[in-house]
Amino acid sequence: MYKSYPRIVGETGGKDFVIAHKSADPDVVVAALARGAFEYQGQKCSAASRAYIPSNIATEVKKKLVAEIKTMKMGTTEDFTNFVNAVIDEKSFDKLEGYIKAARKKDSGVKILVGGKCDKTEGFFIEPTVIETTDPKYVTMCEELFGPVLTLYVYDENKFEETLKIVDTTSAHALTGTVIAQDRYAVELATNNLRNSAGNFYINDKQTGAVIGQLPFGGARVSGTNDKAGSILNLYRWLSARTIKETFVPVTDYRYSFLQEK
Repeated sequence: MYKSYPRIVGETGGKDFVIAHKSADPDVVVAALARGAFEYQGQKCSAASRAYIPSNIATEVKKKLVAEIKTMKMGTTEDFTNFVNAVIDEKSFDKLEGYIKAARKKDSGVKILVGGKCDKTEGFFIEPTVIETTDPKYVTMCEELFGPVLTLYVYDENKFEETLKIVDTTSAHALTGTVIAQDRYAVELATNNLRNSAGNFYINDKQTGAVIGQLPFGGARVSGTNDKAGSILNLYRWLSARTIKETFVPVTDYRYSFLQEK
């Protein structure tokens, strides 16, 4: 029997985003996507899995991203030079392969820019895969995949603020997110408009996990209770505050001073 309500700390997954502004450096965007989406096979809750790229740099970003991904070495964990390893189990493999097969269909409305090969003859290997869509609500933009699959949407370079609204409303998750921009006004706009979209928000950097004592980590909405593990903020969740008042000169009359007869 509880003597008080139980304390709940929850941490689940994310549908993490990268949004680039038209002022962004394409090389910074590519690096953030390449590492943020495919490090650890995308099997970390903070991994980028949806990207919003402005039309003015889209061609360059896609070309360089494809080239970078093609250099990624994939293999077993015994070889430390492998950047990409197998996904965790067959269930995960089958799930990811299902999304990739659906993207390959002629009527899918999307195209695979790079990767897409799936092989489970010796381990559950999914190639780093980039899907491009013209629909910001395409299934892989919305659902958590937890694997090396990134979906990219190109938006009108002059509709940054409208795209921020799409980012905010696409997923119920709110774990990590990144904005890449050299325009400081764009950074401030994204920081404010996406305040509820990511418990951990990154500016001109890839999203990553917590660094204890340096980078408290946690997400809101269906991503968790946003308790910021790795900082003192997390400890407050476990405390039960008690207020104590002691009076050394107690009152002896119920009347306030302004009620006293003069």
